Amino acid sequence: MNKFFKWFLIGIVILFVVAFGSLQVMKFQTKKHSPEETITYTDNGYDVEITFSRPFKKGRDIFGGLVPYGQVWRTGANEPTTFVTATDLVIQGQKLPAGKYTLWTIPKPTEWEIIFNSGHPGWGVDWDEKAARQPELDVVTATVRPMRNFMVYEQLTIEFERDPLNLMLAWDFTRVDLTLEKSNGNSQDTKIE
Repeated sequence: MNKFFKWFLIGIVILFVVAFGSLQVMKFQTKKHSPEETITYTDNGYDVEITFSRPFKKGRDIFGGLVPYGQVWRTGANEPTTFVTATDLVIQGQKLPAGKYTLWTIPKPTEWEIIFNSGHPGWGVDWDEKAARQPELDVVTATVRPMRNFMVYEQLTIEFERDPLNLMLAWDFTRVDLTLEKSNGNSQDTKIE
């Protein structure tokens, strides 16, 4: 009986090691096609960071094609995009307290919703390939108009631009911008619904 138990435990350990190794290989392979990047901005009282995976266009139709209109998108590939701020922010009149968030978007032809969510799923989609966002954990939702670029962005690009601080997202011929303001600590920063 003791010998059986010993071999049973060894079998379990081997299965765990194989499963863990397979997961690491899968992550490496997916990140090879959509490399991860971290962008930071620490100036003029701001301290913000965004980490996202950068898929390539590869000749595909992106918005309205690979990324369907009207559906939640993890805003990149692999794990959901994370947005970390050590600064309390105001976004379209809504307060975003300092903290770590996941960034989701709902692209549409004439407007986009940009969502800051306090949930942190391990992967950006579930088993049904649907976005793993939990809507009840949304903290701020902003609506912006997409613009058409004159040049194509082959790889998903997210950057911080200043004066005022702007979060810029561009891929293919589409670009969206969202202004990030520092909170002045005033209760009027928070939007009343």
